[in-house]
Amino acid sequence: MSNYRIIEVCNKRDLKRFIRFIDDLYKGCDMYVPPLHKGQERDLMHSPSLEYCTRKMWIVEDEKGKVVGRICAMINPRYNEKYDKKRVRFGWFDLINDVEVARLLIGTAEAWAKENGMEEIHGPLFYNTLGRQGMLIEGFDKLPPFSCLYNYPYYVDLMQQLGFEKECDWIQYMMPADQGVDDRMKAIADRLMQRYKLKVADFDKLKKDKETVKKFFRMYNASFDGMVHNFIPFTDAEIEEECRQIMSQLNSKLCCVLMDEDDEVAAFGISTPCLSRAMQKAKGSLFPFGWYHVFKALRNFERVDLMIEGAAPKWQNTGISSVFHGVMAQQYKEAGCKWALANPQIETNKAVNVWGRYEHQFWLRRRCWIKEIK
Repeated sequence: MSNYRIIEVCNKRDLKRFIRFIDDLYKGCDMYVPPLHKGQERDLMHSPSLEYCTRKMWIVEDEKGKVVGRICAMINPRYNEKYDKKRVRFGWFDLINDVEVARLLIGTAEAWAKENGMEEIHGPLFYNTLGRQGMLIEGFDKLPPFSCLYNYPYYVDLMQQLGFEKECDWIQYMMPADQGVDDRMKAIADRLMQRYKLKVADFDKLKKDKETVKKFFRMYNASFDGMVHNFIPFTDAEIEEECRQIMSQLNSKLCCVLMDEDDEVAAFGISTPCLSRAMQKAKGSLFPFGWYHVFKALRNFERVDLMIEGAAPKWQNTGISSVFHGVMAQQYKEAGCKWALANPQIETNKAVNVWGRYEHQFWLRRRCWIKEIK
């Protein structure tokens, strides 16, 4: 038996080791897309979700003092209250291929969770729904979007050895971005636009209007609440954070927001240029030269990643997706986009069937695991 030691992350030195561990673990892996070090530090130490979540972080050392694993355990009381559960979630879960390390990490997280009255553990998840989540179980040879996790295939074996079972799967499809929409969808879209007096918002103007942006995220809350598995509505502080981090970076050529006749958000589709290769070149930091690779990628529309899409509750099941899909299809053609990767969607969500209308191919499958704490 190896001489492993688990250490709670309580100081800046160990936090740095926690964050930088994956740089060594995935060194040489062509499909791994590293997150920014500063972004990880912000999420771990300064996320607005920590106003209501509690969390603990640990690393595991081998006998030489080298980090061989990490985990963050999070208790989200808003989630547990909403779904009447007693669950702890885990994230930032990375390790070498050793079930002993896996047991030590998960076991430590479970012990802390049990002390706090939790009965189940699931993940990998983030504090809320927008963060990186879901362990890759298919598509290890495919380049994931920057916003999604990547992991080695052996992670799946380790989870099964620890007794975890599937809670849910997210799937993603790759599609030709310039294929457009068929005549039937165009006709439906035209009728809906005329009948309901829908209009395409000026996205550049919209994202500068703080009140409209907040209204957008509140509609996003209403749109996904009850429709998306494990969804937790954002707090006002989380909305403010998303506004700061996301909206200013979005390009109007790749996004569509539909407004109704009362100037309320009816539906939306948000996508970005693929930043994955740029982030690989940046190696976790925008300085001294990482910013250049990201800046260049933000102007390369050959592949785009769909981030989120949805409709206000009163517009769901009306066919409104045909409207913003048509608008975005035209945008993609004009921007010279070649490929579009759909956002992760729960396989049981009927909305995933929309991609059957287009030429598409399976790309990635990721999983949330769950098990009882004993």
